[in-house]
Amino acid sequence: MDYTEDDGTYSIQTFDLTKRFTKKKHRGIFGFLRKERKQRKQQSESSRVTVALDHINIKIRSGELFGLLGPNGAGKTTLVKCLSTILIPDKGTAVVNGFDIRKQTSMVRASLGLVIGGERTLYWKLTARDNLMYFASLYKMPRNQAKERVEELLEKMQLSDRADERLEDYSTGMRQKIAIARSLLHDPSILLLDEPTLGLDPTFSKQIRGQIRELSDKHGKTILLTTHYMDEADQLCDRVAFINDGKVVAVDDPDSLKATVKETELVEITCFNPPLDVERHLKSLCPGVDIITLVHGDETKGNPSKIKIIGGNAEEHISTAIDALRKKNVRISSLNVGVPTLEDVFIKLTGAKLAEGEGRG
Repeated sequence: MDYTEDDGTYSIQTFDLTKRFTKKKHRGIFGFLRKERKQRKQQSESSRVTVALDHINIKIRSGELFGLLGPNGAGKTTLVKCLSTILIPDKGTAVVNGFDIRKQTSMVRASLGLVIGGERTLYWKLTARDNLMYFASLYKMPRNQAKERVEELLEKMQLSDRADERLEDYSTGMRQKIAIARSLLHDPSILLLDEPTLGLDPTFSKQIRGQIRELSDKHGKTILLTTHYMDEADQLCDRVAFINDGKVVAVDDPDSLKATVKETELVEITCFNPPLDVERHLKSLCPGVDIITLVHGDETKGNPSKIKIIGGNAEEHISTAIDALRKKNVRISSLNVGVPTLEDVFIKLTGAKLAEGEGRG
């Protein structure tokens, strides 16, 4: 099959994309002394295969801001690495801007801008300007054109006044801005952004989200954004794919996904000091509910924990849950009924939590 035949509707398509990793346990310094037969047997027993991507099939429209939402370890970064040809899939393939990632790697790389690992892929001993000029040279941009483009991007990122400072003196958010600027140097039509706001404070997160939205709305870039921040995906993305354990479990626009959780299927209790066994305890008291999950907050900083009761007729169990929590000396600060988020949909579909104890920025 010729995967590259397309009318231009989709900038990114994957076809049964599969990637596995094998981890081997360390057998110690004297392992080489063991007999060959015993070594092979132990190696077989100690090998563990992890399916990072399991027959992924997605289509991302040209000019779309597409979110890949899932918890850490779900396969988001592995997918980005396969699409950018950093990793070779074990099965299947993908087409990026009409080019097959297996057969046309150089053309794929020229078609996209990549932000992965963010600031860690920059040279901290160089200035921001020198970093960008260096990467422009790798794209074989003429020097005069590169200078003009670098100044344009520095201004866009609001870093012109600090362009001659070393990156080691930059904040995490400022370095992330330079990482995004680097991905835009050659004006690619496609951007792969892997957790671009991870670890940033709310101010920088808001700035970077605004720049991402602008790249989509005003410049028509096709953007694949991976995140485990539900609010980020909800605010930015035209469509969202949920990924968990290497499998895509749902794809739709955020409003349609949230509409799959009925008002009577969701209760969220914001509280402090919930017991560790609260999920099991409430589940025993609330028959018919699909999922009860505790999302820990950083209570030392005043961020409460949340207990989510999802599925069945959750609304009927409010008084039972409240009474049980009070008997456990849980301090309840608020109660919400029927206001679903993308995280609630994800929990209902998979039973997994997107993030725990992390600020949303």
